[in-house]
Amino acid sequence: MKRILLTAMHSGAGKTVLTCGLLRALQKRGLNVRAFKCGPDYIDPMFHTRVLGVPSRNLDLFLQGRRIRETLSHCEGEIAVLEGAMGYYDGVNGTDQASAWDVARVTETPAVLILRPQGVGISLAAQVRGMMEFRPDSRICALLLSDCRKSLADYLTPVLERETGLPVLGYLPPMEEGRIESRHLGLLTPEEIDDLSQRFDAVAAQLELTVDIGRLLALAAEDVQQVHPAFLPPPRCRIAVARDAAFCFYYEENFDLLRRAGAELKFFSPMLDEEIPENVQGLYLGGGYPELYAKQLGENTSMRAAIRNAVGHGLPTVAECGGFLYLQAALEDAEGNEQPMCGVFSGKGIKTASLRRFGYLQFEAETDSMLFRAGERVPAHEFHHWDCTENGEMLRAVKPNGKNWRCGFVTPRLYAGFPHLHFGGEIPLAERFVKACVDFEGND
Repeated sequence: MKRILLTAMHSGAGKTVLTCGLLRALQKRGLNVRAFKCGPDYIDPMFHTRVLGVPSRNLDLFLQGRRIRETLSHCEGEIAVLEGAMGYYDGVNGTDQASAWDVARVTETPAVLILRPQGVGISLAAQVRGMMEFRPDSRICALLLSDCRKSLADYLTPVLERETGLPVLGYLPPMEEGRIESRHLGLLTPEEIDDLSQRFDAVAAQLELTVDIGRLLALAAEDVQQVHPAFLPPPRCRIAVARDAAFCFYYEENFDLLRRAGAELKFFSPMLDEEIPENVQGLYLGGGYPELYAKQLGENTSMRAAIRNAVGHGLPTVAECGGFLYLQAALEDAEGNEQPMCGVFSGKGIKTASLRRFGYLQFEAETDSMLFRAGERVPAHEFHHWDCTENGEMLRAVKPNGKNWRCGFVTPRLYAGFPHLHFGGEIPLAERFVKACVDFEGND
């Protein structure tokens, strides 16, 4: 499997639109394509998945370490397209650690730098040269122009190639189909955009006209040897997974690892279904936008009661971020109206004016629990605008800059808190969750 990474100097350069357009164009050429997202973002992989029809996965060096190479090697395909996050070198706490560049370095992936030129000429070449020389092995092999008129592309291309020595592979002109609205946690989700497939068909068709895709493919590097996914063992337990418009933030790798550990996953909708799936030994409530669907969630009284009773009777449960808010007594919706939630905890989810405790952190566990062992440091990530009056105090969260606070609820059958967990790191979180589910089936 060959691989190439699309990156930029800053957010808002058009990485996701270009990545999705390229994915569709390569797929239409008959290639078996796989998509990956650098960093902890949930929404961009949803777009990749919608375009390709196969799951996109995250490559996050902070959450997974060098195991990102295993994530790459277990995915079958002819070419992998990686999408960077933020600026190319932007990593943890003002460093390049876990940046898109760091992912390119660890995976030995060539990088194409996306430029969105506005009010600039040869000075753009100076910026590119700075990007190339900032680290000895920048891995930048080519340039792409985004949201760029043909006349400007015709002017800039020879200037950039002369001054940087890098090929300009082409440009994507301004297109209404390439404009996707955003809100407080990023882009709208793909399910909220009715004409998404037609949009990316149009972007792909345009790329075929104005980008040298063949040259881009020639720049892609050969990947490490692929490893066929291991044969899944017979299921030892069943885990109910909340998955709908309100709960849609999951790492695909978490599902992979739960299945490899022996779990059968039963997806359900807390908004639309009346009950949790039958005969399950675990519950997984991921993040998402419960605040946008708080009224529907609150009106589903039978589901709220079912979850309150299940967790109250010890059903092994992972509830992170949006799932954590759902377990509270109440939740303010986007208009500030209070809606009843499951009532497992006594707190209330409240709307705030800005991001809360945003970024990477490490949990310091002081006691053994379902997922953590005393003395362990477990990487996690927070990203939310809503907060809670009762965030828990059973774990210590420590940011890379040293800031720390207490949070979370943990027991031998529970993890509930705002931070998101990736199961693909050094700590066997999936195996521990599945073991708790198997033990619950045997003893209750």
